[in-house]
Amino acid sequence: MKKQNVLIVGGGFGGVKAALSLSADERFRVTLISDQDDFRYYPALYHTATGGASQVSSIPLSELLADHKVTYHRARAMHLNREAKHLVTKGAGTLSYDSLILSLGMTTNYFGIKGLEEYSFGIKSLDEAEELKQHIHNQLRTNGAVDQHYLIVGGGPTGVELAGVLPGYIKRAMQRHGLPRRAVHVELIEAMPRIMPRMTKDVSRATAKQLRKLGVTIRTNQKVEAETADALIVNGRPVTSHTVVWTAGVACNRFFQDNGFTMTPHHKVEVNEYLQAEPNIYVLGDNADTMYSGVAQTALHDAVTVTSNLQRQASGKKPKPYHRRKPIYVTPTGPGWASVVYGKFRIYGRVGWWLREAADFVAYHDYQPWWPAVQRWRALHDTQESCPLCGQ
Repeated sequence: MKKQNVLIVGGGFGGVKAALSLSADERFRVTLISDQDDFRYYPALYHTATGGASQVSSIPLSELLADHKVTYHRARAMHLNREAKHLVTKGAGTLSYDSLILSLGMTTNYFGIKGLEEYSFGIKSLDEAEELKQHIHNQLRTNGAVDQHYLIVGGGPTGVELAGVLPGYIKRAMQRHGLPRRAVHVELIEAMPRIMPRMTKDVSRATAKQLRKLGVTIRTNQKVEAETADALIVNGRPVTSHTVVWTAGVACNRFFQDNGFTMTPHHKVEVNEYLQAEPNIYVLGDNADTMYSGVAQTALHDAVTVTSNLQRQASGKKPKPYHRRKPIYVTPTGPGWASVVYGKFRIYGRVGWWLREAADFVAYHDYQPWWPAVQRWRALHDTQESCPLCGQ
C-alpha cells in the first residue's frame, strides 16, 4: 500500500502531538518542519525567565522524535502551491504532501506602538526569557541598584504569572549580588478595566488580591502609547523604566494571510467542522478560529481530532466532526498559589498550585516516556542562574 504523505508545519503543542500520534501508523509517512530546533513548553517560560532551569521550558525536537518514525527538517514555511500539493520552505526546499497540517502558533503583536519592538522584552521563547534574566542581572551588576519601575504590560495569564514571581526573583538576585535591601517596584499594566479580562470578575479579584500581597502594583485602564530607551508612555505620561516586558499582544501567523487563507473577523483562519481550512489542509491550535483556541489543551485536542480522522479515512471510515472541549484554566500567581477555573468550578491557593504541578507532569508525559517526563518535571524546582556573580 502506498503510504500517505503527511506534512506537519510547526514544532509546538499541536504539531508535535500530531507527528507523534501518526508516527507509529505504517500507513503514513510523517514529516515535521519547524523554524526552531526545540519544543517550547510555554507554561514554564516565566519560570525560566526568573532563574528556573531551561530544560523545563525547552525540549530538543531531536529528543522528542528520537524513537519515532518522523522525518524532521529545520525550516520555515514560505509558499503554498495548492494545485501541486507542494510547500516551498526556507531550509528544506520544496516538500510535497497528501495532507498538510498547519500548527504554526501566534506571533507577537505590538499593535504598531512606537518603540515597543525595539526596547521591550518578551518571554515567548527561551532566548527572550534568557535575555530578560541577563538584563536584570546586568542592571544590578553595573548600577548596583534596581530599576525604578519593572513594568509588565498585559494582565492576561502570561503577565500575571511573571508578575507573581518577579518581585521575589529580583530580591534574591540583589542578595546574591551583595546589594542592600531596597524596595522593588513591579507594576502590571492592563488596558482593560481589570486583569484576567477573559475570566469572570471573581477570578480577576482573587488574582489581583494575591498579586497585591506579593507587592505588585496593578494599573488598569492604562493605554500604552509608546516606548523610549528610558520610559514607557502610558496615558500620555512617561513612566521611567529600562525594564518593560510586553505580554499583551499576539497575532495570527503571517503565513496564512500571505498564502490567501480565508480569515474570519477574529483575525484567525476559517475552518470547517473537521478543522479543514481547505481540502486536505488542516489548521490546529492558536490560528484556527475555534471557541477555545489560544491554549495548549485546545491545540492538543485539535491534533488528536485531526490525526484520528486521518486514520479513520485511511481505514475507509467517515471522519468525525470536531467537538470543542472546554479547557481547565490554571494560572500560577506567585510561589505556592494558583487559580483553577473549569466552568463554574473554582479553586484558589495551595491546592490550585498542586493541581498545576500535576498538570505539568501530565503535559510532559504527553510527549515523553514517564521517566524523562519525571526528570523534567522535577527540574521545575531547580534553579539555573546564568549570571556569573550569582554563583558566588
